[in-house]
Amino acid sequence: MKYFYSQMAALLMGSVVFAQAPAGGGMPAGGKISGLVIDSLTRKPVEYATVTLTKTGAAKSTNGGLTDGKGAFKIDNVLPGSYKLAISFMGYQTKVLQVTSSAEKSDVHLNRVILSPSAKMLNEVAVTGEVPVVENRVDKVVYNAEKDATVSGGNAGDVLRKVPMVSVDQDGNVSLRGSQNVRILINGKPTGAVAANVADAMKMLPADQIKNVEVITSPSAKYDAEGTGGIINIITKKREMSGVSGSVSGGIGTRQNNGNANININKNKLSISANFGGNGGWPQTTNSFYNSFTPAEQKNQVQVGDNRTSRYGYMASGNISYDFNDFNSLSTSIRLNQGRFKTEGHSINTSNIALVQQDQYSLENYNKTKFGGYDWNADYTHKFNKQGHELSLAGQWSHSKNTTDLSTYYSLDNFIDKIGNNRAKNDEYTVQADYTLPVSKVVKIEAGGKGIFRDISSPSNFYTSDASGNFVFNSMLSNAYTYNQDVYSGYSVLNLQLSKTVGLQAGGRVEYTKIDGRSENANSGIAPVSNDYTNFIPSFAISKSFKNFQSLRLSYSKRIQRPSLQYLNPFRDVSQDQFQRQGNPQLSPEITQSVELNYSAMLSRTSMINTSVYYRHTSDIIESFAKPDTYEGREVVLTTFNNTGDNNSFGASFYGSVSPVKNLTLRGNVDVFTYKPTASGNFQSFAAESKTYAQYKAFISGSFNLPADFVTETFMILNSPRRTFQGKNPSFNMWVLSFNKQFMNKKAKIGINVIDPFNENKHFRSNINTGRLVQNTDFAIPFRSIGLNFSYSFGKMNFNPQQSRKKRGVNNDDLKQDSGQGGQGMGSGN
Repeated sequence: MKYFYSQMAALLMGSVVFAQAPAGGGMPAGGKISGLVIDSLTRKPVEYATVTLTKTGAAKSTNGGLTDGKGAFKIDNVLPGSYKLAISFMGYQTKVLQVTSSAEKSDVHLNRVILSPSAKMLNEVAVTGEVPVVENRVDKVVYNAEKDATVSGGNAGDVLRKVPMVSVDQDGNVSLRGSQNVRILINGKPTGAVAANVADAMKMLPADQIKNVEVITSPSAKYDAEGTGGIINIITKKREMSGVSGSVSGGIGTRQNNGNANININKNKLSISANFGGNGGWPQTTNSFYNSFTPAEQKNQVQVGDNRTSRYGYMASGNISYDFNDFNSLSTSIRLNQGRFKTEGHSINTSNIALVQQDQYSLENYNKTKFGGYDWNADYTHKFNKQGHELSLAGQWSHSKNTTDLSTYYSLDNFIDKIGNNRAKNDEYTVQADYTLPVSKVVKIEAGGKGIFRDISSPSNFYTSDASGNFVFNSMLSNAYTYNQDVYSGYSVLNLQLSKTVGLQAGGRVEYTKIDGRSENANSGIAPVSNDYTNFIPSFAISKSFKNFQSLRLSYSKRIQRPSLQYLNPFRDVSQDQFQRQGNPQLSPEITQSVELNYSAMLSRTSMINTSVYYRHTSDIIESFAKPDTYEGREVVLTTFNNTGDNNSFGASFYGSVSPVKNLTLRGNVDVFTYKPTASGNFQSFAAESKTYAQYKAFISGSFNLPADFVTETFMILNSPRRTFQGKNPSFNMWVLSFNKQFMNKKAKIGINVIDPFNENKHFRSNINTGRLVQNTDFAIPFRSIGLNFSYSFGKMNFNPQQSRKKRGVNNDDLKQDSGQGGQGMGSGN
């Protein structure tokens, strides 16, 4: 703990040295000049344009600054007089305006200032007036979902499948560049729904609520160090202009139905927004096959069955923001979520030793899991006189609950019927402070501190049948587990603009983690956990821009992946008799270090490329781990989680978009990376053959704008099987066709989507092949679907630059999420 505080103090003191400029914060002595800079073609705000103010007749400028992330600018301390205001940005014609400030009217608001592309730019590009679906930015790739006419009627998982470098498998589990250790945020904040179960949370969030998706593969030290794969930030649609607006949308199909509604009210300094979205799937039957063989005992176990599953989920949120003045703003919001999935299954189970049958019986099982919770947060931002100089404070309370009920019934008397339940709960409290100081035009300092406090409980109760068939409490199987995790962190980031084309960013972050876990059942055999550790997380990036909108960026980052409750919860899921699952409270965090070189170029306003190569080393990998085990005197296969070893990975990513002819757009992205695990210690005998495996993910699409506002698109997703240190998980491929019609000046849309028209059912196969266990599984699920979707937007909006303030908030990018390798649906309370 002492080491942690000394490291944090060193980081923050390094920032304070630069922060000796007067803070200010009162009303300026003179007036102010403000406005909003807009691109003449796209009508999109121009970020970080240079604004200079020069006294009429003077040779040098007297004041100035940059537009912010929403294109807004404000110049304070303007004395009465006549001025020349110049606005410039690379690729645009410089705009010069005459501005007069008087004692009677000291504040001048210019409303919209339109910048036009330079003549050279107009000669090089095709002017379409459309914002690209995918944009390259300095530190991230942005997928503009609201500009893609084919995403309506789906959910967030459908949107993420189209995002460069992101994959979503058949179960809805999300990975980035092959790594499922990715942190998913909504509007820059965590949510209990995502923490509980990523796949179900993505099903609950309608695609029509999503504005864009940001992908950050090399986060700076400003971000929480958690998430070794990177960060995916889903930005929902919200107000950017004053007025009243809203939308309704939905979809109905053969596999899933969606609905969504939202409204935004923005009047002067007050903004209110609310939305609701949900989904419900038709019940579907999955056929399954399990086969495991343990060479040491020459024992073979086979399970053939079917499961009928139904699910629903919804997500709702509300936000209130108020700008007291130009320096102070406050916002608060709440997000609610609830979902449920229910499974009823039947299977025939057979076991034999040396080809001699031992048992054959049928099993009936029932499993119902209900999850829900809320996230409440409040943010306060104070802006100082100097452009970009600000302080923000934020707090958040996340509460989530998972309730699971299960029952298993056997056809043989020598097997014991059982029923069980789990009532997991997680409360997470966060406080956060961030400070930004532009020391000069070329130097900017960012610093902050944060505390996260988690209180998790997971009580589980089992009841077994007695000789009379009555269910009685079984204290040996039951358990109550509590887990506390506190994380304290501080960071400092230095940004330097070395020249007009070269920028450098270097930072460091210190995180101190303290954990305690204990079982209330002395007979459980689960040892208490008490540990603390400190991690120093450096980050570095240098970028170079070239003419014709080209850029090159080299970055280094270090990340940590703490296990969440899905991995830690010792509750044993025995709903499948021969194949059981259990968390491991003894897990240590993963540590990943990566180096990335990225090149991007805008070929035109509708054509671009982005490519990168990277190296990634991960130690103490957390992976699912299957092994032979004994339960109630019978041999079973138990899947749990362990720190299995290390991995070295080389990879390359490519994204390209081109419009070879008018109205036709072709897009594609390909990720190729290696996986070479090195099993540690006792896990070597459970590992598959150690060698380098190549894996890939590809997305190819084509869209065509037809006359009368018709849009058609087709895309295909190809994913290789995902390797683990014991074997491989299923590959995932999908083909989609869509046809949409826009009308009422593109405020309304109706369309049809077809998924895999030639595959009524799809098989997903995985296998484990080690010295101690050989296991093969095959799931066959209904896949072909057809759906109808619609959307309608209403309201009249007006530009209001005062609404373009940047909001900050809690951003907990920490905790390894369930990767779909057997995360505990049972009591996954976090």
